Amino acid sequence: QVQLVESGGGSVQAGGSLRLSCVASTYRDCMGWFRQAPGKEPEGVAAIYGFDRINYADSVKDRFTISRDNSKNTIYLQMNSLKPEDTALYYCAAENRYPCYSGDAPKYTARGQGTQVTVSS
Repeated sequence: QVQLVESGGGSVQAGGSLRLSCVASTYRDCMGWFRQAPGKEPEGVAAIYGFDRINYADSVKDRFTISRDNSKNTIYLQMNSLKPEDTALYYCAAENRYPCYSGDAPKYTARGQGTQVTVSS
């Protein structure tokens, strides 16, 4: 079972930026991020298959960028122009699967412990 460890969460003001990182203990083709705010269903945010097959939730498109460094088994989520509604616990998720859709990230077989992102207005 792959182990995933996230880092990089924190508190920022609206309009600010954060970068999340997720280190995997072993390689998985499909990796992504999902988030869950209190009282809400998990929401897939972004997913990456291989190096460059990427998709995003509409709510974060043009603001968030997912990338990966396979030499480090690490993925990143660069979050710009953050909004209060982006406040949530952000999870890294991974699975060897195809297709690799961001919307399915909450269902991937492996997930990390989560890192909190709080955006104040």
